[in-house]
Amino acid sequence: MKKLIALLLTAALLLSLTALAEDQTTRITLWHSMSEEAGALMEGYVRQFNDTIGREQGIVVEAVYQGAYTDAVAKMNSVLTVKQFDMLPDVMQLDATGKVSYAAAETAYTVDAALTDHPEADLSTLLKPAMANWQLSGVQLGLPFATSTTVTYYNKTALDQAGASAPETLADIGALAGLAQDGVTVYASIPNTPTLANWLGQLGSDLVDRHNGTEGTATKLDCLDNGALLAFLTEWKALYQTGALVNQNGSSDEFVAGRQLIMTSSSSSVTSLLSRIGGAFELGVAAYPRVNETASAGATVSGSCVVMFDHGDARKNAAWAFVQYLTGAEVQADFARGTGYLPSNSAAADSDTWRALIGEYPQYELGLTQLIQTPDTMRSVTVGPAADFYYGIINDISDMLEQDLSPEETVELMADDLNGMLSQYLRANP
Repeated sequence: MKKLIALLLTAALLLSLTALAEDQTTRITLWHSMSEEAGALMEGYVRQFNDTIGREQGIVVEAVYQGAYTDAVAKMNSVLTVKQFDMLPDVMQLDATGKVSYAAAETAYTVDAALTDHPEADLSTLLKPAMANWQLSGVQLGLPFATSTTVTYYNKTALDQAGASAPETLADIGALAGLAQDGVTVYASIPNTPTLANWLGQLGSDLVDRHNGTEGTATKLDCLDNGALLAFLTEWKALYQTGALVNQNGSSDEFVAGRQLIMTSSSSSVTSLLSRIGGAFELGVAAYPRVNETASAGATVSGSCVVMFDHGDARKNAAWAFVQYLTGAEVQADFARGTGYLPSNSAAADSDTWRALIGEYPQYELGLTQLIQTPDTMRSVTVGPAADFYYGIINDISDMLEQDLSPEETVELMADDLNGMLSQYLRANP
């Protein structure tokens, strides 16, 4: 009987200790938008964190896939609208479409706030251009996770056979017009908000004021009086007139099939392009084309970051630990190897993982080199009427080419259309 009582007491003690341990465990939720191979990697990072840092610090992370970035942002905005903040996650993967609404959220736990709580944190190895992409009105909202930039992909085999090299400027693309024959296109593209911002940034100009809307709500175009928009449109129309440019969005299918020789696209496309080309031709990767010989190099940063919400001290401290883990050198190097995204941590670029990757596939290196060389003053665009603005640029520049408008006429057209959209948005959102 005494042995039975002792066993029961021991069992009760173990249950009590287990319950106490569970009570001391901080559970947090991650919303992410990574699918397929990238999704499997994200799930793996969560498991690795839970088994290592999480176990040491009593943190358990649950990952929840929320669909595409736009779907996740729509859900976040719905929750913010009804102020049911307990439905928000602790950590969220966010793209540029959610920056403004996140910054205005009452429960946003920004990186600046986290650094106030944790002044010992060292973020010095995170690349400045990548960090700057997730700032708004001087506040560091989140940390870069899936980072990319826009680069030039080209059919190196075809260009080598023609005795041509990778184009550096728009005029260089025009010089390849003679290769546009027998169903082969040299280059297909229609400028939109991010690509126009890239080219204007090379000319030392923002697209809209307030530093492309990153330091306050944009109110007007910022590329008119300085002549940057006119300079770009002049070069773009000249390129079209050579016959090397087709006024339509470039297709990766056409490029992979060898029917398009040059394509500008995200640096994160390297992995899929290498797989799809399968050795049919050699894939070349070059810097984003410069507007002209006097333009600087570079392209704005894109991708996604990880942000946090405040659900009390224990959970936001746990969220901060997890966010630092996701943006650390080990995860960033591994994620770059598995997806084609660029490591946003300079220590990752020095790792054996990254060096082995570029040793086998040198096409990966150019994107990171360009990212490092791009000044952090070159910002992506944040405007209120984002969708209308995007298609307004496409339509107006297409009209220049297809209706044979002069660059000067197109500047006036875009000034009227785009400034009108910004003014209308400001009136509706005072």
